[in-house]
Amino acid sequence: MNHYPRLAVVTGADSGIGRATAQLLATEGFDVGITRHHDAEGVAETVAEIERRGQRAFVADFDAASPDAGAVVDQLVDQLGGLGVLVNVAGTGHSSRVLDLTPEKWHEVIATDLDGPFLTSQRAARHLVDAGQGGRIINITSVHEYVPRLGAAAYCAAKAGLGALSKVLALELGEHGITVNTVAPGEISTEMTGQETEEAYHQERPGNPLGRPGHVNEVASLIGFLASPRSAYVTGSTFTVDGGLGLMAAHGHDHASAEWRQV
Repeated sequence: MNHYPRLAVVTGADSGIGRATAQLLATEGFDVGITRHHDAEGVAETVAEIERRGQRAFVADFDAASPDAGAVVDQLVDQLGGLGVLVNVAGTGHSSRVLDLTPEKWHEVIATDLDGPFLTSQRAARHLVDAGQGGRIINITSVHEYVPRLGAAAYCAAKAGLGALSKVLALELGEHGITVNTVAPGEISTEMTGQETEEAYHQERPGNPLGRPGHVNEVASLIGFLASPRSAYVTGSTFTVDGGLGLMAAHGHDHASAEWRQV
């Protein structure tokens, strides 16, 4: 049940964690189908990196908030000639308190960050079950899957929902040799957080035990493990990649400095 083909679909691979994941999977011998929302230049760079590693790359337009979001999986599976791994990275966020959060923004974030991954996971699962060779589904959530954040009600709700959905999928798909896990990044240096990738190693974060943001490759490396046969007995789990930030609840009053390190 772990002879699934080295064929992967990665949503949101035009930049950041999605691009790093597509590159890593290509390095490990996967042909990769990637999605494009609006960043044509970014997708072209990802394709070039996949092909430079000697693997095939296919691109499909994708709107995670669309009621037909799952169709992109069918399109890319047809082009790839099968499927072994789905990685849901595409997402969005917002910054507005609940009292100011419009129903439109709420529905946009929920549709993008929860409905979209549900539809692509469902469609991918059908392909994997029909093929009968096992497979992997990996959903990218956030530390805010379980840690609330001021001004991010819809985002937190969607990520928490995606975490719970992934556990249900793990229960239902295990008999088919399909594992389902989530990766929950903390602050990662990406366009979404307003940073250049390499800033991960140069920005100071005194309130984080490791003292800096994360690099996209540090997230992708974990995704690569979960996408591989090496993770065959791992399912229904959330893996946090946050530099230890989630350990800081007891030191909340000291986040602006490194004073929390003093007992």
